[in-house]
This record gives sequence, structure tokens and C-alpha cells, in this order.
Amino acid sequence: MRAPISVVIPSLNAAAALPACLAALVEGLQAGLIREVILSDCGSSDGTPQLAEGWGAEVISGAPSRGGQLRRGCEAAQGEWLLVLHADTVLAPGWTDAVQDHMARGPGAAGWFRLRFDQRGLAPRLVAGWANLRSACGLPYGDQGLLLPRALYDAVGGYPDQLLMEDVALARALRGRLARLEGIAVTSAEKYRRQGWLRRGGRNLWTLMRYAMGASPNALAESYRRS
Repeated sequence: MRAPISVVIPSLNAAAALPACLAALVEGLQAGLIREVILSDCGSSDGTPQLAEGWGAEVISGAPSRGGQLRRGCEAAQGEWLLVLHADTVLAPGWTDAVQDHMARGPGAAGWFRLRFDQRGLAPRLVAGWANLRSACGLPYGDQGLLLPRALYDAVGGYPDQLLMEDVALARALRGRLARLEGIAVTSAEKYRRQGWLRRGGRNLWTLMRYAMGASPNALAESYRRS
């Protein structure tokens, strides 16, 4: 029987972070869970596609758009389950147990991992705690990873081809069918370190609020780039 999971990773100039992300997936290969790894790139100039191919991943390319990248990657996937990860997210050891437990419950729900940053301190703990609380209320972000049955993904329409908030849009479509996985996704704190924990956290919350109030993803993406 073929392995059930297709891993989909969107990328743009992710050569520095990608090896750790891919190395953590070896656990899934050894457990017989991973059928394929698909890197959906949007114009990297730092050797990211070549690096991914060296690890045995399939690389597809297209126009810049996080939602479009994810949509293309999921369309190319052959597995019965999709595991969507960001290139700077590393699944902590033991993640396969959490995934198998979730899959054993059947194809009725998607699952998200508990978030932890790769930095110690009060600010990382508080931001991760807020993210996990938000996720428990039905809004996990993409940096927490998402495991879902392909049939459920198709049923809700998949990722919309939009520049920003594609993960929130899919989470909304999956409302009532999201569950916490007993595993941890360790994500990079680099952007928080560079921009400041309070500033970036506040900007993320303001962006979410604007989206909830009806702002277009294109307008939010333009504002995000300017700031």
C-alpha cells in the first residue's frame, strides 16, 4: 500500500531554512507515512529548488502568491492526506505519532500542531501561547502546519489563490472540522527578532482584524510589504 501523505511546502528563497524542515520529515519516511514531498516555488534565486531536488522533493514553479503556491502544490499531490508546512517550520521529534493518531480517527477533520518558536524567553512563549489559543478557537496559521484529508480539502474548495490570509480563508472553510495534534511545530522567530516581538505581533493581529472586517488580500499584502 502506498504511503498516505503528500507534504506540500511553499517557498521563496528558503535555502537557509529548508534543510532543517526536510530533515525532520525523515521520521515520516521511516514510518512509511510520506509518499512525496512537493516544493511549490515562486521564483527563488538562492538555489532553493535545486536544494529541494537534492533531497528528493518534486519542485513545481509558478507566479508569486502564497495561496496560489499552495493551491498548485496541493493540486499536484497524489496522497490521500496532505501535510502543509512552511519552509521555516520544523516538526519536533515524535510528530509521526501525533499524525498517526489523528489519521486513525478517520478523514473527518484537519489537524494543526502546537506552535513553539526556536527562541527561548517570555515574548516567544506569550506569542506562541496566543497562537495556540487562537488555533483552539478555529484559526490556525500556516506556520503551525496543517494535516488534512485530500477529500476534505477538495470538499471545502482548497486554498484560494490570494496573496495573503490564504491560511485563514481555509481555516474558515474548515470551521468545526479542526483538531489539535499532540505534536509541536517549531517555527523560526527570525522575523520577530528582526522587527520586534510587540511590533510584529501587533501587526499580525491588526492584519487579521482588517481581513475579518472585509479588507481585500491584495490591499493587505501591499500594506504588509510597505511596513
